[in-house]
Amino acid sequence: MAKRRKVSTPSADDLTRFEEEFRRETPSRPSGAMAPISKVSAEVAMAREISSPEERAEQAREKSDAEAHRSATEQGRIIQELTLDSIMDDAMVRDRMVLDQGEMEELKLSIAAHGLRLPIEVFAREPDSISPRPFGLLSGYRRLRAVRDLLALTNHEKYLTIKALVRNPDDLGGAFAAMVEENEVRSSLSHFERGRIAVIAAQQGVFHSAEDAVANMFSTASKAKRSKIRSFSLIFEELGDMLQFPDSLKEKDGLRLATALRNGAESRLRDVLAGGQGTSAELEWSVLEQVIDEFEKDAGPGTKGGRPKINSPLSGWQEQDTLHLSNGISIQRSHDRRGHLIRISGSEVDQVLIEKAMENLRYLFEN
Repeated sequence: MAKRRKVSTPSADDLTRFEEEFRRETPSRPSGAMAPISKVSAEVAMAREISSPEERAEQAREKSDAEAHRSATEQGRIIQELTLDSIMDDAMVRDRMVLDQGEMEELKLSIAAHGLRLPIEVFAREPDSISPRPFGLLSGYRRLRAVRDLLALTNHEKYLTIKALVRNPDDLGGAFAAMVEENEVRSSLSHFERGRIAVIAAQQGVFHSAEDAVANMFSTASKAKRSKIRSFSLIFEELGDMLQFPDSLKEKDGLRLATALRNGAESRLRDVLAGGQGTSAELEWSVLEQVIDEFEKDAGPGTKGGRPKINSPLSGWQEQDTLHLSNGISIQRSHDRRGHLIRISGSEVDQVLIEKAMENLRYLFEN
């Protein structure tokens, strides 16, 4: 068994001796010396210059400018240089159907001589399987097209990019309205183009109906102008797939055509268009006018100058897709790639009647 060492309390002489040995073995520190960490902190503090009031004010201005620039960029108020490859031209259905070649040549000459003075407008989009491009064109289709043509013609690097404002429209309705507004200001749309884009916006679910689209997209137009646009939207809905020269329709002729459609002339008009209307706007209008004259004659002379009187066709089936009821209501059936369609028209048709019809259809399909 190991022998335990006896521990005793050191005496005053022992403590004095310990202190003397500690001083001899520990190097002496210069007077006023600090611990290493304190020394490093002091050196850093001394190395850092104290900013003057003017410098601090300049730093504050730079921070404020940076925040303002970031905010302006987010709000689409800063012109950016975007590559042409990053912009999807057809991210939205365009309102303008025809590009005047003479105007396009003038625009290209102007851009080549003076550069692009007015930036295009785009909106950020999520790349998908259709297009990996991160931006969709909102307005400035002709300017973008002109720069693309100049790049193809000259292969100059200055046409690889284009000035653009990145907008953030609240919804797609705002984007459609902005596109229409830009074209209305720079180069007036035809009545048919106005009606067409209103119907397309409604078909894509941006607005509840073509009526709603006209009211929102042309909110600054007069009541009379919106009424004309609605007439041309009817022409696009009923005959847009068959007309070869719709943009050549004069305002007066288009209103006559819309009135004939409201009077039930759709089937007759489609029949004559299917028979071939020639290769010019004049020949197309001539075959349309023959049918329009028939319906105007049937309407009687007393209707001129006012709302046309609607002559309801005889009740029963007309051909194989249209059913006329004795109360003047017509039910027409058709189908497309998305399914079957039923169109109900007539002066007696209102929201209440449609809701009742929907309930009956619901009962029919569920039982």
